[in-house]
Amino acid sequence: MLDLDYGTALLRLLGEPTRLRMLLLLEAEALTVAELTAITGLAQSRISSHLGRLRQAGLVNDERVGSATFYRADPARFPPHTRQLWGTLLDNLDDAQVARDAERAAEIVRQRGARRSWVESVAGRMERQYSPGRTWEATARTLFGLLKLGDVLDLASGDGVLAELLAGRARSVACLDINPTVIGAGRQRLADRENVHFHLGDMHALPYAGGSFDQVFIMHALSYTGHADKVIAEAARVLRPGGALALATLRRHRHRATVNAFDHVNLGFEPDQLRTWSEAAGLDVDICEIVCKENRPPYFEVVSVIADKPA
Repeated sequence: MLDLDYGTALLRLLGEPTRLRMLLLLEAEALTVAELTAITGLAQSRISSHLGRLRQAGLVNDERVGSATFYRADPARFPPHTRQLWGTLLDNLDDAQVARDAERAAEIVRQRGARRSWVESVAGRMERQYSPGRTWEATARTLFGLLKLGDVLDLASGDGVLAELLAGRARSVACLDINPTVIGAGRQRLADRENVHFHLGDMHALPYAGGSFDQVFIMHALSYTGHADKVIAEAARVLRPGGALALATLRRHRHRATVNAFDHVNLGFEPDQLRTWSEAAGLDVDICEIVCKENRPPYFEVVSVIADKPA
C-alpha cells in the first residue's frame, strides 16, 4: 500500500504537464533530447531537467546509439503503484496537445529513418505500427475467410459484432444476450443477414435443446458471471458430438477499479480453472493457455480455450 508521502510525491511527479507529455512520447518511441525539444517546442534545459527527474524515479531509461543518447519509457518496468496510476491516466486521457505531440513525433521519426525502409524502421515493434490497410480488423476478416462453420451459438453476443464476422462462413448464427437493448441493436445491425437470429436469454440456462450447435463461442462473456463453470457446462450441453467450443477471457488480475467501469463481476480466471471446468463438462481440451498480453497498462492477459465434444 502507498503511504501519504510516497503517494503525494508520485502524484506530483506525474501531475506536471511537461513530464506527462514526455512520458507519453517516450512510451511510444525512443527519442533524443534534441528530438523532444523539437516536438514540444520547449527549451533544451527544461527537457533535460525533467528527464533527470524521470530517470531518478526509474521511469525513463537511456541508451547510447553511436553519438546519440536515446531515452525510452517502459511502463512494464514501472513500480507497481506507478504502473497502476499510469494505466488509469492512459485509459482516460484525451487531449489535443497530446495528439499534436504524437503527430510531430511520428514526423520526426520518419525524418530520422528517411534512409531506411518502413519495414526496417519498425522492425521488432511492427505490431504497434500502422500502415495503410494493415489493421487487426483486416487481418481477422481475412482469417475468418478460412473458416467453414455449421450452426453457431454466440453467448453474450452483444450487438452482433462477432456474428457479423461469422455469418458469411456459417450455416446459421444464434446470438444470445440477456440485455434487450443490445439485442435490439444487433437485430438492426444485421437485419440483412437471414442466417443470423437474436435471442433474449440467460447463458447459465440456455433455451436450446442438447446437441443444437456445431460451434459455441464464449468471447469474454465469462467476465459477466459469478458461475463460469455453469456457462461452460451449458455450452457443452448444446454442442453436437464432434462440435467445438472457442472461449476467450481475461486471466486472473487485481485491477478491480479498471474493470468496474465495464461492469465486470469477477477478476478473471487461471487456465487451470478453465481446463478443469471444460473437462468436467465432458469436453476434450485442445488449447488452454495465455495467448496474448496487452502492451499498455495494466497489461491484461487473455486466456483462450479450444475444446471439442467427443463424437
